[in-house]
Amino acid sequence: MDDLSEDNKLLAEAKSLFQKLSSLPLKRQIRIQNSIRMLLHEHSPFREEPVDCVLWLSGSHVKGNDYNPNTVAPPEMALLARSIEADGYTQPIVAYREPHNKTDLEIVDGFHRKRVGTENRIIRERLHGYLPVTLINAWRGNRSNRMAATIRHNRARGVHGVIPMTEVISDLVRAGWKDFEIATELGMDIDEILRFKQTAGLPELFKDHPYSRAWE
Repeated sequence: MDDLSEDNKLLAEAKSLFQKLSSLPLKRQIRIQNSIRMLLHEHSPFREEPVDCVLWLSGSHVKGNDYNPNTVAPPEMALLARSIEADGYTQPIVAYREPHNKTDLEIVDGFHRKRVGTENRIIRERLHGYLPVTLINAWRGNRSNRMAATIRHNRARGVHGVIPMTEVISDLVRAGWKDFEIATELGMDIDEILRFKQTAGLPELFKDHPYSRAWE
């Protein structure tokens, strides 16, 4: 059998499976399709890329985090809602699942996309209460790495609040990150990091820096 014939046979088998799925109740359809997506992802040449596997998960189990300094003004939130109403979801929500928690996920990026999907009645009903979610790589799963991933997403696209960003920098320093690591991971320069440390007003953040009158 040549490659084309074998490809057509595999596609015919898949089509038959999907026809069977379409007769199942909605929740079972979604559950099985998610499982199929994860199996495909496991064997995909792009399995290191989270976007290779987008799952449809209940919005009630997708939770915000406690460190995101990104803010969106009401007009932009309204525009985001209109965009998703008109164009559908073109970007999944990025989330992390704690190994011990098989139900809830913590958002790394996409909190406002989550809000639209759960608070906008038209969109919520259209999606049957589900949201498109991609999971970050498991090896990026510790809190500091998740915070860094959130900031990178935000700095590429959003607006930061000074106080929340200061708290993020403080948490990373307390977690043992060096200034050059923070600068590299968050796309910042050293002076910017020092200004956030100064805003925090915590002496322990400066223990590795010589005193400078420029900070006054």
